[in-house]
Amino acid sequence: MNPLYALEGLSFFMADVQAGIGPFLGVFLQAQGWHPASIGTVMTLGGIAGMLATSPAGALVDATHHKRALIVTAGVMTTLASLVLWVSHDFWMVAASQILTAVTGAALGPAVAGVTLGIVRERGFDRQFARNQVANHAGNVVGAALSGWLGWRFGFGAVFALAGVFGALTVLSTLLIRADSIDHDSARGLAASSPSSSSSEHEHASGFRMLLTCRPLLLLAAALAMFHLGNAAMLPLYGLAVVAAHQGDPSAFTAQTIVVAQLVMVAAAFFANRLIRRTGYWGVILITFLALPLRGLVAAMFINAWGVWPVQALDGIGAGLQSVAVPALVVRLLQGTGRVNVGQGVVMTVQGIGAALSPALGGALAQHFGYVTAFLALGAVSTGSLVLWLSFGTSLKKACGSCRDSANDPSLAT
Repeated sequence: MNPLYALEGLSFFMADVQAGIGPFLGVFLQAQGWHPASIGTVMTLGGIAGMLATSPAGALVDATHHKRALIVTAGVMTTLASLVLWVSHDFWMVAASQILTAVTGAALGPAVAGVTLGIVRERGFDRQFARNQVANHAGNVVGAALSGWLGWRFGFGAVFALAGVFGALTVLSTLLIRADSIDHDSARGLAASSPSSSSSEHEHASGFRMLLTCRPLLLLAAALAMFHLGNAAMLPLYGLAVVAAHQGDPSAFTAQTIVVAQLVMVAAAFFANRLIRRTGYWGVILITFLALPLRGLVAAMFINAWGVWPVQALDGIGAGLQSVAVPALVVRLLQGTGRVNVGQGVVMTVQGIGAALSPALGGALAQHFGYVTAFLALGAVSTGSLVLWLSFGTSLKKACGSCRDSANDPSLAT
């Protein structure tokens, strides 16, 4: 099989594996008698674990020549961790499941990005990764639609069974990628013919010194952290709010929220590469930061079954564009350093701080002040990313427009 087709198949099936049962966790635990604050707490524990795992996972992807085995192992472990939830609803068992899901799932993102870079090299990365993301979001649409229908028709057990099927297909897709199609020097951001790919440089290629002195990379990560502090809790909270108001069936409505957002993400990812060429990375990421405050306002105003359309459409615009623009920008900033996948992991770690805190913050606000206040507060918090991105706009535009070695530019260094 053409490795690019297998790569897109992997991206498709991985969508239902990487986050476990994802947004269905909230309504599943709610059906077991859990309160919003407890649900938010276990999600936060998983978020913290994933945050701590992403940087080491990126370093591992840079260092290993067994990237396919890493993806297979992570996919199997993530699927098994999700299936544990069907066996036990004990707080600490659920927490352990979320932690394991987050830790193993953290390796999948950098690993697939590394494999993509290793197959198509830097020149083809933006286009191919956009295709990967179209497939990934399409997989989310299919997975969510099937989960919603199966959950409504047969109960939550069918949702867990579907996760197992997608896990098996993720493994199969990975094995269809030929091992010799991956250039492991290119996969970490080194040219195969470059003198920097010598063994002495390989020993240090996973270091963090370049990352800590790359101001654009750190600004990007900090802005994403504030974005995800407001964004991560929005979808599960909105599902809980509508179900609590008796506006929809838990499984079916949760599936609808995912399907609407992911359909928009498919379109956003499809056009992202063209938009990047027209407005640049800085402009595309700015659009994503503008969408979230508006989303919080709309969510607060329309807690009903049809409100899912504008709320999740805005989520689709932000997340769909970011899913392509952010990894591609990291590759551009760190190309030639041999630290590309560590860079992906560091950005994911810092933004994970916001994502990890978001469910606990949103759950506490919803329980003590109501869902409307929670949505408005989360939208207000996210404006910090917009302020940061605009405040450092000049230096960020320069970094986003340069092809490589941005970290070595004195005007951009910390």
